[in-house]
Amino acid sequence: MLSPTYKKRWQACALVAAVGVYGAISCAHAATDAEMERAEKWLSEFQPSTLSKEEQLKELEWFIDAAKPFKGMNIRVVSETLATHQYESSTLAKAFSEITGIHVTHDLIQEGDVIEKLQTEMQSGHSIYDAYVNDSDLIGTHYRYGDVVSLTQYMKGEGKDVTSPTLDVDDFIGKAFVTAPDGEMYQLPDQQFANLYWFRYDWFQDPELRKQFKAKYGYDLGVPVNWSAYEDIADFFSNDVKTIDGERVYGHMDYGKKDPSLGWRFTDAWLSMAGEGDKGLPNGKPVDEWGIRVEDCHPVGSSMSRGGAANSPAAVYALQKYIDWLKAYAPPQASGMTFSEAGPVPAQGHVAQQIFWYTGFTASMTEKGKPVVDEDGLPKWRMAPSPHGPYWEDGMKLGYQDVGSWTLMKDTPAKRRKAAWLYAQFTTSKTVSLKKTLTGLTPIRESDIDSQAMTDAAPKLGGLVEFYRSPAREQWTPTGTNVPDYPRLAQLWWQNVADAVTGRRTAQAAMDNLAEEQDRVMQRLERAKVQSTCGPKLNEERDAQYWLDQPGAPKPKLDNEKPQGKTVPYDELVKSWEGSTS
Repeated sequence: MLSPTYKKRWQACALVAAVGVYGAISCAHAATDAEMERAEKWLSEFQPSTLSKEEQLKELEWFIDAAKPFKGMNIRVVSETLATHQYESSTLAKAFSEITGIHVTHDLIQEGDVIEKLQTEMQSGHSIYDAYVNDSDLIGTHYRYGDVVSLTQYMKGEGKDVTSPTLDVDDFIGKAFVTAPDGEMYQLPDQQFANLYWFRYDWFQDPELRKQFKAKYGYDLGVPVNWSAYEDIADFFSNDVKTIDGERVYGHMDYGKKDPSLGWRFTDAWLSMAGEGDKGLPNGKPVDEWGIRVEDCHPVGSSMSRGGAANSPAAVYALQKYIDWLKAYAPPQASGMTFSEAGPVPAQGHVAQQIFWYTGFTASMTEKGKPVVDEDGLPKWRMAPSPHGPYWEDGMKLGYQDVGSWTLMKDTPAKRRKAAWLYAQFTTSKTVSLKKTLTGLTPIRESDIDSQAMTDAAPKLGGLVEFYRSPAREQWTPTGTNVPDYPRLAQLWWQNVADAVTGRRTAQAAMDNLAEEQDRVMQRLERAKVQSTCGPKLNEERDAQYWLDQPGAPKPKLDNEKPQGKTVPYDELVKSWEGSTS
């Protein structure tokens, strides 16, 4: 039954309507008792929330009223197959349909297929889906081609009547990642997760292991600050410790199969972790983590001969270290695995640490009965900031965040776009966002991160909450706006990296080829003039030494690429974050 407060509201509305035309107009679009009762039935599912139940009902009332012109419509949206999106597809789509009368089909397909559908729609001009959740990595593509709706303009203009007054855009922690150099916001964050360092806290605290490590390396076993320490720890567990409780253990985990996911392994900021790009947040300026230099918003090259850094000493170092560690310290089967196959391996209990671990796997790491969870259901592992390579400097990004974001296309019929925008806002609204965060562990709102519910959940999440509450999180960012065509350029990475992994090419030759291929794609875009704004304008080639002599990226080769290893105690690291916000 409808709560007493809401019964009074509807009764008052009906009374006013009965005694005057003005009252009748003001209540003309008010939700009915039946509609509000349907909404109220869903409140138990939407707990906890940073809103009170009264505030949740008010927000849902707005959705009911705004959706009335679209009642009975069927819309289709699509996203990749993450736990967060599974919750949206199975639960939130149903809730939205029942509450508003707009029927939603929320398809789940592989990430590569999402991009393919998006590309097909952009090239054909024919609407396939009414809205897409695709990575903010495409922000450079979206604002240059002009096929995507600027949400900044949409919320003020065409979509003003269907933009929630409680959307609170400034509450989204990924707002900067979906905003282009023109100041326009092109996407709305729906889920986000970082690529962090993962390690077995219980093993790192073992007194005997700590004693052995200190005796060999001269410093304490702890969270590695630099790649030198990571390598020492990997060698220690793989070649000195070797077994724990009779089981073979390894000091590193990764994957290396020739597969599109091998490209993500690198474009998701591996080069920036090594220190290949320039200083600047959320991405390096003028050279980003893809090695692409941008001048006055125009990409001008990725090869060192054009001022880029994709084939620079730091980039080659990053690739070579990846290969060396994969072969020397990871389980033998890792080199034949894809991203999805390798993801569950640390939870099997044989891996000491992983430098490149997505927090999207957190939920699967917390299940009782797994070797990495104790008898009380608490994790034996922790997550921490990733270590950096020797070319890295303060002021640079240090890792990657995946920010799946709602995207509206210009060729979607206006009415369908409005209905889809309502659903997008519903899935990110404060009414449902905290419950969604606790379900998929991919937080998007500052208010949710700071909530008591997240504090209560923190002990079981191995540092996830502490990381997102810390100032460190600002150094973890998605692919930025330097990349002019993400779909075309991203596919070049996995093929070239695979050539280096298999020994078909040296690391230097693989990165030379990658840089050259990226430049050729950008050259074709420049000649075709297909991008409406800020398209590539490649620099003329010149001797690479000219650019190596300039400040910043590309950076000359270091004499010593393995400085002294450095670690920090995990508990001290977390303590330094307490009370800090981003």
